[in-house]
Amino acid sequence: MPVWIQEIDGALLLFLQSIRLSLLDPLVLCYTHLGDAGVLWIVLSLLLLCRPKTRKAGLLALCAMALGLLCNNMILKRLVQRPRPWLVVAGLQPLTAPPDPNSFPSGHTCAAFAAALSWRHTLPWRQAGWVGVAMAVLMGFSRLYVGVHFPTDVLAGGLMGTLCAWAVWQGERTLTNRERPV
Repeated sequence: MPVWIQEIDGALLLFLQSIRLSLLDPLVLCYTHLGDAGVLWIVLSLLLLCRPKTRKAGLLALCAMALGLLCNNMILKRLVQRPRPWLVVAGLQPLTAPPDPNSFPSGHTCAAFAAALSWRHTLPWRQAGWVGVAMAVLMGFSRLYVGVHFPTDVLAGGLMGTLCAWAVWQGERTLTNRERPV
């Protein structure tokens, strides 16, 4: 990663740290921990499986998150091995410390966008999909706020989640078209 990007990343995190509000800290920490191991997104997707009208949204979201886990956490994080921000940005104090030492890309953000964009594309209620996208954006912001990811980590995680949702949607569309009788 170019030095100038790392400097901007670090400066943005230090700025966020300087405007933290002690009243918000526990709320943001709680929300960011709901994303640990994708729990929030998995539970919501499993709930969507319970109703026939939302079953496709839940299934596609689970598939997109599984693809994101494979590409993001099992491949990219291990290849890039970017250290967590507090290890390289002088003065940065994280509000939590994940056990994974690798920062790039953000797995929480990847899972959030993979699920939210799957819901956005397939849920019968447009507003619910937009709520999911807003929740995904908030998840990415929470990772910055607590100081465990660089902004470029979050952007890359969001992009990876978006690509995973798109790939699963394209795969489902191809399979659906193939199954239709001609």
